[in-house]
Amino acid sequence: MFGNINRAFSLSVFRSADTAQHFLQQCYRQQQRDDAVQRSYTNCYPFLYYLEHGQNFYTVAQQAPLSIKPVLLFYGMVQLLKACLLTVDPDYPESTSVLAHGVSTRKRKKQGYEFLDDEVKIQKNGLFTHFSEKMFHVKQEAGEKFRMGTLLQRICELHETFFSLDGRKKPLSLPIVHTASPPVLAIPKTILDHYHMSLPRFIQYISGEGQGRKLVFLREEGEFLYFETESSLSFIGEGPFLFHLNGTYYIPTKKEKIFMLPEIHAHYLLLYNLSMISRYETEWWSELLHSYSSKAYIFILQFLSVSAEKVPLLLNEYLMQKFFSKTNA
Repeated sequence: MFGNINRAFSLSVFRSADTAQHFLQQCYRQQQRDDAVQRSYTNCYPFLYYLEHGQNFYTVAQQAPLSIKPVLLFYGMVQLLKACLLTVDPDYPESTSVLAHGVSTRKRKKQGYEFLDDEVKIQKNGLFTHFSEKMFHVKQEAGEKFRMGTLLQRICELHETFFSLDGRKKPLSLPIVHTASPPVLAIPKTILDHYHMSLPRFIQYISGEGQGRKLVFLREEGEFLYFETESSLSFIGEGPFLFHLNGTYYIPTKKEKIFMLPEIHAHYLLLYNLSMISRYETEWWSELLHSYSSKAYIFILQFLSVSAEKVPLLLNEYLMQKFFSKTNA
């Protein structure tokens, strides 16, 4: 499975201006835009340049020192997001308000600062709120704050590190068995204990939290609860199911809002804060990287490694799903 994912990663299908223009035209026609043809020609080259620029950032980040890696990864992600936005917002950027980052953080870190306890605050306008609503149909509340330690928990690959370093008595997630044909999910029965739910209550909960994905309970057998789903899971991340880079899926053991948000949101907010720290909190950042004085170093190091691979993968999948749905229509 994972080998197929890697082959799709290059985005080479969009190297052709003709292909990109036709793809955008199909996207805009689905939105019933009268100017679909015109806008597809106007946006064709910006779309290609955003993709190329984003990939260049990621390529350079692979060889860059750790101290500046967050800046390169953040702006690489921003460029790929802009390309994705052009598939759902033909007028992007319609105003300067969407060009801001859309989030903010404390400019000066207080004495005793701990990265895991740091927060970012959502702004009313900007790229974060714009892509959240346009790409994922998630409305963000201005003024809402997200803690770094909470955002890191949204990254499935970090769950073992949390379990090891935090002395947790239970894991943050449980692996599920997922078959694509027929599309069936097998969820460990122990999830009932974690959620403190009866089986009927869990069936009701999981059916309502599938982000529009219809889940039908099939049976309880052995150590698993079996559900039929109308289509196979997407590794873009469909709450409450979490995609891992090893090609498997997990279900969180906690019912928290962060696990219902698309994973892209967590990467954006974490990379934003880390890039700001790298640029403006050089003393603290350098001490962290050279003294190894905080366990935050371990989480940051692992997160940057995962994000460098996973964000392009997720956004590539976002585009490829649209591409194949349009070409097969």
